[in-house]
Order: sequence, then structure tokens, then C-alpha cells
Amino acid sequence: MPAFTRSRVALLLIFITPALWGVNALIARVAPGLIEPHLLAMSRWLLASLLFALGSHREVRVHWRQALADWRHYLVLGALGMWICGAWVYIGGQTTSAANIGLIYSISPVLIVLASALWLGERVTGRQALGVGLALAGVLHVVFKGQWHALLQVQFVPGDGWILAATVSWTLYSLLLRKWSSPLGMGARLAVISLAGAMVNLPFALWEIAHAPAPALTSVGLTLAVVAAVIPGFGAYLAHSFMQHELGAARVSVVLYLSPIYTAAMAWLVLGEGLHGFHLWGLALVLPGIWLVTRAR
Repeated sequence: MPAFTRSRVALLLIFITPALWGVNALIARVAPGLIEPHLLAMSRWLLASLLFALGSHREVRVHWRQALADWRHYLVLGALGMWICGAWVYIGGQTTSAANIGLIYSISPVLIVLASALWLGERVTGRQALGVGLALAGVLHVVFKGQWHALLQVQFVPGDGWILAATVSWTLYSLLLRKWSSPLGMGARLAVISLAGAMVNLPFALWEIAHAPAPALTSVGLTLAVVAAVIPGFGAYLAHSFMQHELGAARVSVVLYLSPIYTAAMAWLVLGEGLHGFHLWGLALVLPGIWLVTRAR
């Protein structure tokens, strides 16, 4: 695929990938009582690893020695992207509010932009900084339902600590994924990382199976794990890796700002939750912010 075409596809994926991640938010809301958090994360990434390997198993077989030599890198990426950003989000979502999750996660793109400039040497222009600021204002407008005085009334609970850890973890995952080179292509690399993430989740999942007060897994819970593996797992992470390769960590980070708006729209369509004017105003701020970040030279 020509470089120009790859870049255009990456830009298009910026507006598609948040919808894939939004499916995970819906799964997190219905999963309690149907499947335990670590078991959900472990099943999700084990299945996703198999999906990634379907088209890349020959490449993994050719480069398995190099991959084995870099096992520490893959284990760290699996822990950051599939354990902390997987099971910990499901745990935190049991006790914290959607507003707090949106507020805390809105920190991540700012951290990624700053760290990309200081650590990876990616150039951040004034227009990009303005775009990040507009997108941040848009997502906060949605989080606070258009009532900014609610910022003074936010109360934090223990679940927020899990979400904050996941936010920092996603920042590190995004940066290290770009910084650490690999002989593997995107699909093969994600197959190994996903398998490493499933392995990290495994002992915790076994503990849940042994100690869960209710059945740790139901048939509906298994269905949720399959959907999580296919859409926000295989689809979203492959798209994210492709975008990072083509656009850089800083420009891709702004996709997180579309997630709360997409999730609200999906909850309206699937769960019958309300869609309000502040969602549209938030989108009106987020979209030009993303345009400024992705169009900056």
C-alpha cells in the first residue's frame, strides 16, 4: 500500500477506532455477575491472540528466536495493555462513576503528547497543542453534562485509583509500543503481546474461579468475552498499532477524546440511555480539536 494511502487510512481509523473501544465500555457495564474481571480479560486476550496469529503464524514461527529474546518487552506490554488496561478497568468500573472514568481518562492524551515530545522526540506544534486543548474541553463538557460547576463537586472513590492506574498504563503502553522496535509485523507482534497479557491475567483468573461467590463464568459471560476479543480487542488494537506506525503516538492519542461521545451514542442505541445536547456540543469541540492535531505539520 502506498505511503499516502496508508496515511489516509490511518486518519480514517481515528474516527472508527473509538467506536470499537466503545463496545468494551458496554461490555464492562453488563459483565458484573456474568463473568469475573480477570477471567474476562484473560479470555478476551487469549482469543484475540489466536485471531492475530491466524494471519501471522508463519511470521511468528520464522522470528520466534528474536521474539523469545525480547520476552521481557512483550511481557511488560502485555501487562500494561491487557492486564492493567483490561481487568483493572473492569474492577474500577464496579465502584466508580462514568463521569469519573471520563475525567481520569482525559488525562492520558495530554500525557502522551508531552511524553512523545520529551521522550520520543516527536515534534508538537502550537496547532497540535490547541487541538488537544479543544478536544479536552469537548470531552469534559460531556463528562460534566454541560455543567462545568460540577467540577467542584466531583467525589473520588477507591475505584478511581484503578482507573488512574489504567490511564497511566495506557500512556506507557502507547509510548513503549512505538519506542521498542520488533522484527515482527503488527499482527504477529500483537499476537505475542496479547498472549503475554493473557498469561499475566491467568493466575488472577484462576483465583477468581476458586473464590468467586457466584459462578465465575456464565454462557452470556463467555459471549461477552468473545465479543470483547473480536471488536475492542483484535479490531481496536490492530487499528491503534497501524495508526501509531503511520501517524505517531501524539497524534493518535486524541482518539480517546471521541470514546466518551461514541460510548454515549452506543448506549443510547443499545441500552436506551438518553442522548442530550451536551453530547453534540462536546462533539463540536472534539472534532475540530482532532482536525488540528492530525493536520498539524
